[in-house]
Amino acid sequence: MSIVFVPKKLRGKAKINQETIQRLLDENEQLIRCITEYMQKGRAVECVQYQQILHRNIVYLATIADASPDDGLSSSHCLSSASAPAMNGHQGTS
Repeated sequence: MSIVFVPKKLRGKAKINQETIQRLLDENEQLIRCITEYMQKGRAVECVQYQQILHRNIVYLATIADASPDDGLSSSHCLSSASAPAMNGHQGTS
């Protein structure tokens, strides 16, 4: 289960730090690999749940980046790290 799923009673209380962001980026990389593998096998229907989780994670990371002061958790770092696996995975399927 994605680390973005946080019980309502704990929402807003979790510390957002570089480790949390890195775990999300690692999870996104794995999701992209699964999506790519299913797409290559022609199993697009199975991709939907992974695409939804990936989308939610990316929106969550963007929200963190937008809300963060420039203290090392900048949006450019999150976006460049998150988009690198996506670009590599996409190029392999073309």
